[in-house]
Amino acid sequence: MATQTHFTPELLAYARETSLRDDPVLADLRDLNAQLPGGPSLQVMAEEGQLLSLLVRLTGATRVLEIGTFTGYSTLCMARALPPGGQIVTCELNPKWIDIAQGYWDRAGVTDRVDTHVGDALATLERLREEGADNTFDLAFVDADKARYAQYYEAALALVRPGGLIVLDNTLFFGRVADPTALDADTQAVRDLNKLLRDDDRVDLAMLVMADGITLARKRTT
Repeated sequence: MATQTHFTPELLAYARETSLRDDPVLADLRDLNAQLPGGPSLQVMAEEGQLLSLLVRLTGATRVLEIGTFTGYSTLCMARALPPGGQIVTCELNPKWIDIAQGYWDRAGVTDRVDTHVGDALATLERLREEGADNTFDLAFVDADKARYAQYYEAALALVRPGGLIVLDNTLFFGRVADPTALDADTQAVRDLNKLLRDDDRVDLAMLVMADGITLARKRTT
C-alpha cells in the first residue's frame, strides 16, 4: 500500500511543470504577494488555486461564497471558472487588499463576476442569511482568521445548498495541529474545527493532505 509521498523541492517542481496551467496575471499576483508582509503564507498555493477552479467546474457552481479574500488570488481562480452570469461573493476585512485585488480582477476580465463585501465577515454572513440566502450557494471557500473558523463553517453550511461543497483551507495549520506544545488559540481553534468536522453527520468529508491541509465537506441532501 502506498503511503504519503514526501514532496521534495525537486518533486514539487516536477508536479508544477507537468500539471500547473499558469498565466501572466496569476504569476504577477503571486510575485506581488511574495513581497508583502506575510504574503506567501496568506495566499493559496498555485496548485490550490487551480484545484479551486476545478471544484467550481465540477460542482457546476454558479454562485460561490468566499470568506477571506486577501489580494484576490483564489477569488480570481474561482471567478474564471464560473459560467456566464455566475457570481462569487467574497468577504474581506481589510479594504487595502481589495484595492490591490481589483486591478488583477480587471486584468483577468472577471470584475463583473465578483461581489465584494468589506467588513467583518460574520456580520456579512449574518446579513446574507437575513436576506434569505440560505441554501443558495453552490460552493463556499473558507480561508480567514482561524479563531472563528467554526463560526464561519456553521454559517457556510447554512448558506450552501444541499449537495453543495464547503472547502476549508489551512486545516493542518503549518503542522501545528499535531504539535502538543502548540497551545495558541488559533491552533486550538483549527483542532476543534477538525474534530467537529470529523463527527458532523451533516456532511460528507475528506481532508486533502496537500498544501496546508484542505478539507472538503459536502452538505448532505438527507
